[in-house]
Amino acid sequence: MILLGDQLIRDAGIAVFELVKNAYDADATGCIITLRNIASDGSEAMIVVEDDGHGMNEQTILDVWLEPGTEYRKEQRDRGERTPRFGRLPMGEKGVGRFAAHKLGRKITLISRKAKCDEVVVTIDWKRFSENRYLSEIPVDVRVRAPKHFTGRKTGTRIEISDLRDAPWSRRQVRALYRAVTSICSPFGGPEDFAPIMEMDPPNDWLKGLLQPDEALKHSLFRFTGEVCGNTLTYGYRFKPRLKLTGVAERTVKDRSIPIRYRQRDPETGKKEDVSIDLEHCRIGNVHIDFYVYDREPAVLALTETDRSGLVSFLDSMGGVRVYRDGVRVYDFGEPGNDWLELGGRRVNVPAKRISNNQVIGAVTLHAQSSADLVEKTNREGFVENAAYDAFRKAVRFAIQQAEAERNIDKDRIRKLYSRGRRKEPVLADLQELRDHVQTMGLQEDLGRYVDRIEIQYREVQDRLLVAAGAGLNLAAVMHEVEKGIHDLQKAIDADVDRGRLISLAHRLSDMVDGLSWLTKKTGKARMSVSTLIHQVILNSEFRFRGHNVTVVNGLDLGDPDFQVRCSRRLLTAAMMNLVDNSIYWLDNKGAQDKRIYLGTSYELNGLPGIVVADNGPGLLDPPEYLVQPFFSRKPDGIGLGLHIVEEIMKTHNGHTLFPEPNAITLPEEFTGAVVVLEFGDK
Repeated sequence: MILLGDQLIRDAGIAVFELVKNAYDADATGCIITLRNIASDGSEAMIVVEDDGHGMNEQTILDVWLEPGTEYRKEQRDRGERTPRFGRLPMGEKGVGRFAAHKLGRKITLISRKAKCDEVVVTIDWKRFSENRYLSEIPVDVRVRAPKHFTGRKTGTRIEISDLRDAPWSRRQVRALYRAVTSICSPFGGPEDFAPIMEMDPPNDWLKGLLQPDEALKHSLFRFTGEVCGNTLTYGYRFKPRLKLTGVAERTVKDRSIPIRYRQRDPETGKKEDVSIDLEHCRIGNVHIDFYVYDREPAVLALTETDRSGLVSFLDSMGGVRVYRDGVRVYDFGEPGNDWLELGGRRVNVPAKRISNNQVIGAVTLHAQSSADLVEKTNREGFVENAAYDAFRKAVRFAIQQAEAERNIDKDRIRKLYSRGRRKEPVLADLQELRDHVQTMGLQEDLGRYVDRIEIQYREVQDRLLVAAGAGLNLAAVMHEVEKGIHDLQKAIDADVDRGRLISLAHRLSDMVDGLSWLTKKTGKARMSVSTLIHQVILNSEFRFRGHNVTVVNGLDLGDPDFQVRCSRRLLTAAMMNLVDNSIYWLDNKGAQDKRIYLGTSYELNGLPGIVVADNGPGLLDPPEYLVQPFFSRKPDGIGLGLHIVEEIMKTHNGHTLFPEPNAITLPEEFTGAVVVLEFGDK
């Protein structure tokens, strides 16, 4: 039984999400997820999920909730049976939602009440039975009582889960759960929409900076609004760049009218021709259109001021064009899997020019009194496919085409300034083109082995040069820091500083040279505390920090946990100094007066130990997959090897170089620029 639960539900976050979906299926307006003491061990931690749905009586709990493998929700979906209050199709299909509670903890208390029924209380202690016993042997206590929690006319379900299996939770787990939960929230906030709320008890900052569903619309770059009246579309359009898209000017189109045309094939001649679409021939009335369109290019998303991962997740779940009639949503337009405007099919040949469902959040609004020819199906899955619906759909698709035309003008302007397009790696890309050409010309047998040999030899030379380049960067760091130290000591002597101060400076320089010498020593790996490495990097870079007016914050002084790692002191010191060097460069480039760099530790991303280097500079402008590639740099004279070498060093330590958003880990609030984590161990 325990094994079955583990196989059906992958992790704790998915388990909580299953309980949230149960609340949605129960016709609730929303639910409250409370994570209580979730960062502590299992004895104090608790998860509570409570909704105001229709609830369950004793029979439903015994026959459905406690019965594994039932297809109760799937059968409802197959019949097209929707919930009575909000007309929802069930999200659950496999009857495994009940295993979610088991996945989370060993002790479960469920309280539920259905309208006009008593309250039912179910308690389960999974520790009281072994893995090999049958479900019928589980000691489940089911009691019916007068309402104590859902009093008066209240209905709903409350699940309390304690003695958690996966406690403590990490900041990353909590943020991932929040994104999953909010991904099913509508940004339009209609009366039928589901609105879950997630709370931390006691409150902390783990949810700071995450995307709120009602804020999603504010982060679209392109807004298209219009009105279809008869055979004419009158529309307005606005491209409003965000703060970091400073190189592209805002553009607005107002009250542009255009006749609605649709290109179709003549059934007799087989030729394509443009025909007019006129909604006045049907009882449809005026159609209002509102599209929020997004740019999902990684280089552009990197310039947004919001939770990028949350925004992408939200668009994947909630993207599409919905239909409303007198403010009430018409299902299931805009639902996942219902591509009623065929946006996916239109993108096959020209994906860059077409809008997909996960790039738009749209609303098409009708008036009930004037749209009688648009008849809803009896199963409430869209409109009957008559002539009126065909004309309506073609008119909306025409509006999509105009939105694409306007967006593409500004999209091209953005690409010219901010997008790198598909990167072409030197030599290797050319070799691949040569290999393809050899195959096309039928010369694989004669020349193929030579192309393969060239690639192998090139990779060997590249690897050797990258190692040499890493040593060269280390040597350059040594020379630079020693020069700065000698210069400071000379200035002190010229200034006739007292003897004690001179001795202190000389001793400091000696310690620095001793520390820097590790960058060039060939040493093996040994266990070492990260606090020692951080202290050494701060000491090594002391003169640089002073020369650039940079304030350094040691996170371990603020309570960051120390940990030990088996490492090459030489390589890890070089990696950290490389990151510090990048931060200093971009802090100077930003021109800020209060320049700060943070060196600390964190376990918050994947529950694994990591060294954190952060700053309050302009932040990272490119996706992580670009940053660690060789020969990629935004510095005017940059070689583009620094971060690549850092990543290679981390690979030798069974680790990774990660680039989280600032709010993904706990940092002092001023560190809103670049954040790099050197994480050790397998994810």
